[in-house]
Formats: sequence, structure tokens, C-alpha cells
Amino acid sequence: MPRANEAQTKVHYQGKTDDFIIFVDSADVVNDWKKDSSIPLAQVVSGWKIFVTHKHGTQGILDAASNQQLDDEFGTHKEEEVVKAILEKGNVQEYQNKERQGDTNITNGPVVAH
Repeated sequence: MPRANEAQTKVHYQGKTDDFIIFVDSADVVNDWKKDSSIPLAQVVSGWKIFVTHKHGTQGILDAASNQQLDDEFGTHKEEEVVKAILEKGNVQEYQNKERQGDTNITNGPVVAH
């Protein structure tokens, strides 16, 4: 059974000191929120976490952004205000991982022909 092929959508914000990423439910939801900001952010953001990529753009290792990094870039470390700024000024990117096939029951022994 193929796994890990779900589409993921993220918003990338290239700041002065670092690159920030948040994951969202879909690009359509972000566009709807931009038109009508009365939509709750909880319906837009997927996992309430702000990531930093250490100037590696949209790729690389995603680390949690520290309060100091958020203060330096956005002037605040209040997550709601930072998420709004990233949604307003960031670039929405959608991508889909390749399918991969995994072993379903490795307790049956080696998977080699005898």
C-alpha cells in the first residue's frame, strides 16, 4: 500500500535574517483568509508551529523558531501576530511527496526467495 503521497501546503516567508515556514491546510484556504480575515486562523493553519530554515529557503532542516528570532524579524513573538504576517507576506507552495512502498509485516522473516 503506497504511503507518504499526501499533498502538503506551506507558506514561506523570506525575512531579513532568516526564512520562516508555516504549514497550512491548502492554498485555497489561505486565499479565502486573505479575502476574509474573519476566518479563524485555526481553520487555516495546520499545526500551530512556526519553523525556521536557517537561510535554506523552503528546503533543509526545519527547526522551531525561537522567541528571539521572531522578535528580531517581526517585532513580536506572539504566535498569532507572526502567523498573520507570514500568511499576508509569504509565498504559498504546494507539493506532493513521491509514493513509497513499505514492508507491511517484517516479522515474517527475510523477504528473499529461497
